[in-house]
Amino acid sequence: MKTIHQWLDEYGSSHRNDTNKLIHWICVPAIFFSIVGFLYAIRIPVPGTSIILTVAQIALVLLIIYYARLSSSLAVGMTIIGIICLWLWRLIAATGAPIWLVSLIIFVLAWIGQFIGHKIEGAKPSFFKDLQFLLIGPAWLLSFIYKKTGIKL
Repeated sequence: MKTIHQWLDEYGSSHRNDTNKLIHWICVPAIFFSIVGFLYAIRIPVPGTSIILTVAQIALVLLIIYYARLSSSLAVGMTIIGIICLWLWRLIAATGAPIWLVSLIIFVLAWIGQFIGHKIEGAKPSFFKDLQFLLIGPAWLLSFIYKKTGIKL
């Protein structure tokens, strides 16, 4: 299994152009947020209780386990980000807006931005090589925040 540093270095190798990096700072969080939204829209009643889970909650637990295998501090940061996403989707849902439609619009626009960024970069998106890079993108951005604040990966 690759270390978090190996994953981040490999991901970073196709993200060197400043414009592409800027686009990623906008689009990667937007894509993550939109996917949480798609999954938030799928509700699962827990039999015998009044509890309703969302697929987003289940998926985020699995995602945090994935990140914890790479870095405990990264797992903490992604847990916080996941909770914020769930909270924001709860607020959006309270407005009556169709979650799937809001998610779809964000998702499509963000991926258009991503592909523009990679066209500028002159490199294919990393996930064409390995789908795990779809999970590494958010970690790559978080690693910059960690570096600036002195948090170890």
